This record gives sequence, C-alpha cells and structure tokens, in this order.
Amino acid sequence: MRPHRAHRLPRACAAAAVAVLATGCAGAAAAVPPPATTAPARVTAAPQAVTPADRTDPRTGTAELDIPSIGVSDLRVVPYEGTTDDAAGTRVQNRGVAASPYGEEGGVGPGEIGNYLVTAHRLSAGGPLRDLPSLEKGDKVLVTEGGTLYEYRITGTRQTSFRSARSLAEQRAEVPGRPGEKPAKAMITLSTCATPEDDAAGNVWRDAHGNPEHRIDKIGVLVSSRAS
Repeated sequence: MRPHRAHRLPRACAAAAVAVLATGCAGAAAAVPPPATTAPARVTAAPQAVTPADRTDPRTGTAELDIPSIGVSDLRVVPYEGTTDDAAGTRVQNRGVAASPYGEEGGVGPGEIGNYLVTAHRLSAGGPLRDLPSLEKGDKVLVTEGGTLYEYRITGTRQTSFRSARSLAEQRAEVPGRPGEKPAKAMITLSTCATPEDDAAGNVWRDAHGNPEHRIDKIGVLVSSRAS
C-alpha cells in the first residue's frame, strides 16, 4: 500500500486570512475573504468532510462511485429513503446501479460524519460489485457528489447476517460495527451479497427480496476531499 500523502494548506498571501478546516466537523469550513484587490487564497483538501453552505442535502444527491483496484468506474449511487436492502433499495439495485439509504434507518451522505451506506448486486443486474470481496485494506474508494470528490481508504471487512437483528444493527450503525457509539469520522460501508459463499456452505436461505443470509461489507474512512 502506498502511503497517503497528507494535503497541506498553502500559505495565505499577506493580506488574506484563511480559516483552518476543523477536523471531525460535518459542517462547512468558513474562509475569511481577501480584499477585492487580492486573488483568493486556494485551500486544499482536508481529511474530513467539507460541505459548502449552499449545498443541498448530500444524502439525497446521486453520486458516482469509483474503485480503481477492482475496476469499478462511474457507478451511479442512487439515494432512497429506507434501510439497506429493503424493498426500495432492492428495486434500485435491480437497475444495475448502487443504492444508498438515508432517513431514520439509513446512513449519511458522501463525506459526512457517520456511516455512508452503499449496496449493489454482486451477481445479478450486471453484478457491479462482483469483485468487492477482493478489496483490500488501504485500497482507494472515490465518491463524487455535489461538485466534490471524496476519497476513502478501506480499513477492514465485516460480515452481516440478515437473520440477526444485532448483525443488521451493527452494519447500519453510525460507527460500523458499534451500535450506539457517537461517530467522529466520515466512514463508508460498501456491501454486496455472499451468495456464492452461502451456497457453497449449503445455506440456501433467502429473504423476501431474494437476498441470501450473509452480506460482505467493506469498511472505509474518509482521508481527503477536494473539488471535482
């Protein structure tokens, strides 16, 4: 894994002051505008979410997903109000795109503090996440939404059981795997079915939407954000 290069803020010109981006803050970072006769100071990416003040709810905006290490490129991520792999989410995935739930039982939007949930099929509807299980720690995940490119890095792997309320709560928690814990970072959960693994083990259980018992979840953390 190549080491991640931290982004640095450029030095402001003598007449301009730039506010420091706050680590762990989901809101926008304000900048002190320079005088009209001075060129605006540029601000590079910060390792936490940067949300422009005029941006609409990031949970409801369609995003694009790129995972270079497994060949995923420009995969649409369609938001819906609900929870992971419910009827509404399954209908979205059946269109061959990824789905991202929001609302009381859903997640946050791209770059926000909390758990950005993204699910897509592994075998059916074109299998956009067919190679997700091979994603490794340190691999790059890019999400573009609202004019901003968010870069996450994979930190671990989880397995979710659809037959366990506890397991589902861990998948959908604001901090993946830790229900009830207050989030301090922007994180992502990429999820797809474990159908081949379940079938190989003789587990042919399916829910009402045709999902097998287990899901393979890849967890990542936001490392930078910048204008796309």
